[in-house]
Amino acid sequence: MARALIVACGCRGQALGRRLAGAGWLVRGTTRRAAAAEDILAAGLEPAVADPDQGASVLDHVGDVTLVFWLMGSAVGERGAVAALHGPRLERVLEKLVDTPVRGFVYEAAGSVALEDRERGSELVRAAGEKWRIPVALVDRDPGDWEEWTEAMLAAAEGLIGGDG
Repeated sequence: MARALIVACGCRGQALGRRLAGAGWLVRGTTRRAAAAEDILAAGLEPAVADPDQGASVLDHVGDVTLVFWLMGSAVGERGAVAALHGPRLERVLEKLVDTPVRGFVYEAAGSVALEDRERGSELVRAAGEKWRIPVALVDRDPGDWEEWTEAMLAAAEGLIGGDG
């Protein structure tokens, strides 16, 4: 049975997690706030408190994970901090994934974050895939269309790991 880690498991992440769980996956979702862990648990997922600004806190939860979903395409916050989630923070996590059991990485390449930041993140993800042979997928579906977005995320997971889910 495959396990997914959804980094930034808010409303869309929880909807994706429920669909993955319905397909037989074990799903862990991250939140920065311990209080939000109850929402993740109520969605039938395993909650994990982790802050993508602190990559090690995310990496603490990948020891048994097959696929990571980085759902930061519509992250909110101070401009520089959000840009870092698609730049150096993302890059550090990708560098460390090579030494873990993770077999794939799905990057949310669409959303409300500045296009230049999402493009930078896409470049980093592609480069990591080539350099460290990490299978990657970039999902550029509009997250405003939840059904189409969710189907694209599920297709990306299937494309990366095939029938292992």
